[in-house]
Amino acid sequence: MKPGEAFQRFDLTDRVAIITGGAGLLGRAHAHTLASAGAALVLADIDDGGAKEASVQVHSGAGTDCLPVRTDVSDPGSVQAMVQAALSRFGRIDILVNNAAVDPKFDRDHVAEHAHRFEDFPFEAWQETMAVNLTGMFLCAQAVAPAMTEARRGVIVNIGSTYGMVGPDQRLYQRDGMPPQYKPVTYTVSKAAALGLTRYLATYFAGTGIRVNSLTPGGVFADHDDEFVQRYSARTVLGRMAQKEEISSALLFLVSDASSYMTGANLVVDGGWTAW
Repeated sequence: MKPGEAFQRFDLTDRVAIITGGAGLLGRAHAHTLASAGAALVLADIDDGGAKEASVQVHSGAGTDCLPVRTDVSDPGSVQAMVQAALSRFGRIDILVNNAAVDPKFDRDHVAEHAHRFEDFPFEAWQETMAVNLTGMFLCAQAVAPAMTEARRGVIVNIGSTYGMVGPDQRLYQRDGMPPQYKPVTYTVSKAAALGLTRYLATYFAGTGIRVNSLTPGGVFADHDDEFVQRYSARTVLGRMAQKEEISSALLFLVSDASSYMTGANLVVDGGWTAW
């Protein structure tokens, strides 16, 4: 292999990537990373203003074309409109990152917001989370499939969670003198289902040139309070939470030719959380 040739396999020049949940913490990090590798982007998010702001930031930073599209991933019509907007702008779709999710936060701004035990968890909340976290992945993959199939190539990455592999450690979310808090059942169940969807799609698209993998991140630091950080860090082999760029670097590997012999796999980037 010639000097520098290995790095060329990470090059995304002339490729178009859709990132759902593109206005969120990880969505923006993913966008900056893929743009820095040369990809043109579609940032799909129900937060229209956030998607536009993120697109401006990405374009300013990397100079690549970035299209914001307001998208409700739980709505088939909205998803189809987003895909058509991508095709109208770029004429192709090479990458889909199924990143959009309802993910209850436990940072400083969301303390004491998750008091529902499993026994009294609202049915409406179950439906809403499943519609976004699981049905949204299904709809987006379904919508990009015709363009990828026609092109005889494409990459789909479903963003999972360690809590899709193991149950939540509910002790992390308890605070002395405060009502109990819980990571909800919907998050674990939807992220576990995403792994099944990944394997199904990988085998379904066999022989088409379309690869489908999962990326399972551990907890990413996002202004969590010191007590939470300490508790979480004590549960990981590396002794700390992840930085968002560490997850996006793994995503770049999965969407690029560097991972060309991977499909149906789940890449775990969790600081050793699931190794204990």
